[in-house]
Amino acid sequence: MWRSVASNALTLFIVLLVAAAGLLAWGREQFTGPGPLTQAICFRVERGASLSAVSRALEEQGAVSDARIFRIGAEYSGKADGLKFGSYLVMPGQSMAQVLESVTVGGQSTCGREVNYRISVASAEVVLRELDPETNRYVDVVKFDPAAEAVPAEYLDVAEADDIRWRVTLAEGVTSWQVVDSLRRAEFLTGEIAEVPPEGSLAPDSYEVERGADRAALLGQMAERQAATLAELWAARAEGLPYETPEEALIMASIVEKETGIAEERKRVASVFINRLAQGMRLQTDPTVIYGITKGEGVLGRGLRQSELRRETPYNTYVIDGMPPTPIANPGRLSIEAALNPETTDLLYFVADGSGGHAFARTLAEHNENVARWREIERQQGEDGAGGVQD
Repeated sequence: MWRSVASNALTLFIVLLVAAAGLLAWGREQFTGPGPLTQAICFRVERGASLSAVSRALEEQGAVSDARIFRIGAEYSGKADGLKFGSYLVMPGQSMAQVLESVTVGGQSTCGREVNYRISVASAEVVLRELDPETNRYVDVVKFDPAAEAVPAEYLDVAEADDIRWRVTLAEGVTSWQVVDSLRRAEFLTGEIAEVPPEGSLAPDSYEVERGADRAALLGQMAERQAATLAELWAARAEGLPYETPEEALIMASIVEKETGIAEERKRVASVFINRLAQGMRLQTDPTVIYGITKGEGVLGRGLRQSELRRETPYNTYVIDGMPPTPIANPGRLSIEAALNPETTDLLYFVADGSGGHAFARTLAEHNENVARWREIERQQGEDGAGGVQD
């Protein structure tokens, strides 16, 4: 009898073990397998939210199939106490394990709303935008220039929200004065800026910041990034360039930056200026003359006068030999690379071609023909000012 009872108990124990193993395998499959979500959502984890509340909300929004399995998986993986406040993009079919990764170690606010403070050559613009989960693209909600417009109510309504991502973006070709002037008007930043950084020393790029970030520290980050870029590209520079120091290359890069906004042209434009230097010709480029007038403080807003082209200043490359004493803007990586690895050409001139790009020439005769074509385009468009490099 006891032998029978023992045998039955053993059988029951084995059955329970098999059942437990099956249940564990099923739970693991539910946790790591494709999730039930069919359409992307932006899921918000409230500050201080418990794992239980988050798991229930995920189940209610269809992101996980079972809140209990999600909680057990979080406990088992040691991430139960690692919830991060913010908004997270949950894609269709993501497993519970992937969702858990996002809301614990994936970083705050991978979706939701973002304020991007864009500093460009002509103006600075605050852009509040929101991610559309269906398209995974940001959609502008409101934009305004803090120097020229009242702050819209739509911005004020959300600016204090603690799940907003903040970003400052510098366009290529902005001057250091323009950057400082714009940062001083950014109400979401704090701290004083003692002086304008040297021209060319700030990297045009996008910088993620926090509300209340220090302005001077942000400028320091911009300077560090530009210094690292210049050092990297200087080490890989072509041979035979007319620069003795990285700083001279930065001057050339800033001229290239201001002469063309077309990436494919940058190395060719750099070759023109380098060829002119090699032949003892003056650079004769309008952006340097403009910088001598404005000192980088704003936009000239008109064409150059003949008197200004004849006036001798350290930046008037129609009058001085060689390059100006400093950069005339903050060049981006592509322009620095162009200055340090230009195309090999025998080109000496270029002028606008009416399409947004430039027509290049080897001889003055060819160049004059290109200028005549551009003048006709100008006449038809009612504009003036040829730009480019002329004799």
